[in-house]
Amino acid sequence: MVIPYPDRREFLQRLAMTIAALPAALRAAGGRLPIGFSTLGCPSWDWLKILDFAQQNGFAAVELRGMQGTMDLPSLPEFGAKRLEQSKKEIADRGLRISCVSSSANLHTAGQDHEQQLADARRFIDLASQLAAPYVRVFGNKLIGPRAPAIEHIAASLRELGDYAGPKNVAVLLESHGDFTDAPTLREILEKAGSSHVGLLWDAHNTFVDGKEDPAISVSQLGKYIRHTHLKDSRMEGGEAHYVLTGRGGVPVKRQVELLVEAGYAGYYSFEWEKAWHPEIDEPEVAIADFARVVTQYLQAATAKPKSS
Repeated sequence: MVIPYPDRREFLQRLAMTIAALPAALRAAGGRLPIGFSTLGCPSWDWLKILDFAQQNGFAAVELRGMQGTMDLPSLPEFGAKRLEQSKKEIADRGLRISCVSSSANLHTAGQDHEQQLADARRFIDLASQLAAPYVRVFGNKLIGPRAPAIEHIAASLRELGDYAGPKNVAVLLESHGDFTDAPTLREILEKAGSSHVGLLWDAHNTFVDGKEDPAISVSQLGKYIRHTHLKDSRMEGGEAHYVLTGRGGVPVKRQVELLVEAGYAGYYSFEWEKAWHPEIDEPEVAIADFARVVTQYLQAATAKPKSS
């Protein structure tokens, strides 16, 4: 399902006017707004439904995070040797880009498991390179043992992966996730990694809800590292965050967008609707289309707002 006609036509007309009013730096390739969504939000959709929905709802990009029951993206036939070129054409024909290829690799592990995690990340880097996707997401995930060596271990792993990814025109992004949801710790890891091929995927929900951090602090301390962004909203119920449609919860998504625009952020605003992990939340046809409408309004308001002196 897409936005009903004529509502969809009206939405796309407003979208076109918004894009025309934006500074060139905020327009994605193809003249669209730099908005996207993660396939985590539509776990039952097939490849062409994902691409068609993105195009029909004004998105510029799709973030790959599993598809039809598997998170092992490199194993999918759509990205195999026999099908890859056709899949790339299907992306291009719809004026889309793959914004990020998101792996499950955890960098806190040690020994044989750690080598396997790095090997898995390299498989995703190879796929990203083949799809001309600029980023691969990895997790630091857990802070195990004494802090200093744990931080150094994750930073060294990021640097190693960055050395592998750089020649393939891919950067490795550490997500603000798990035990790593505060700006000082994330900045320390990224500084220690010390690689131009390593950056941050700012999950703005995680730093606000789990890290209890004001987004102004997150952006001021981490802005130079933020290459890609996850946005979503939630409401606290019984001490737990329950995901809700964008702008209906307690997460300051509009303010997060404003701060990114003010900071000169040039990446995608990617909707991470966790339908794969929380099947009870709204269907992707509703939530993803709604995100496009709401964040279009946020971007329009943010670009119209006078710059802070």
